[in-house]
Amino acid sequence: MSLAQRSDDSLFVSLPPDAIEARLAALNHALEAATPAEIIGEAARTVGPGKLALVSSFGTESAVLLAFMAEVDPSIPVVFLDTGWLFEETLAYRDTLTRQLGLTDVRTLLPDAARLAEMDAERDLWFSDPDACCRIRKVEPLARALKGFDGWLNGRKRYQGGLRASIPVVERDGARLKFNPLANLDRADVEAAHARFNLPAHPLVAKGFASVGCMPCTSRASAEEGRAGRWAGRAKTECGIHTLLNTVES
Repeated sequence: MSLAQRSDDSLFVSLPPDAIEARLAALNHALEAATPAEIIGEAARTVGPGKLALVSSFGTESAVLLAFMAEVDPSIPVVFLDTGWLFEETLAYRDTLTRQLGLTDVRTLLPDAARLAEMDAERDLWFSDPDACCRIRKVEPLARALKGFDGWLNGRKRYQGGLRASIPVVERDGARLKFNPLANLDRADVEAAHARFNLPAHPLVAKGFASVGCMPCTSRASAEEGRAGRWAGRAKTECGIHTLLNTVES
């Protein structure tokens, strides 16, 4: 029985703080050894019908999470942030996976034009202040997109290291729950799932890119280096949607 079925309070944050922490602990305990499909199914039951979204960059490691979601329910909304700096190959990959997996509700979102004109009229903010660039091109649009949802799915994995090394399967993210269905998989598990679902590789993998984001802040890196090709030479390791989203009003 899901935690949502035990109570008519599907949104944890409507509960007292102690109750929220107790529910999260119980849910994490129940899901720690669950499969990605089981986690996605429980996420949908926990937050309720129409209240779950998946956020995807359609990057080099995005396909597996999307495939597991499609196996559970291909109508779950998929939120895709087109920052205005994406590789053409990423946009093509989005279209390829959407068709192959039968995704029925992929929502492509753009940054607010007024914010771009105010903050990045010369399109060089990525160089002078990459955190601010990510904020107006990713964090703020996603905060708006998630309004109306009580939970969201993302593809972070513990083996990616850094801030991701100790992520739980489910966590609070401000007014929402954030589910990490791939958290407890290792690289071999992900590769096996990629093969089982017969998923195409991102076109840039063949060109030496292990992790792909926006063009100015992405460089080549081997699979072993993983996300080392993102913001290379800077202390920055995250765009902000996993660290700053709940600080932005939606």
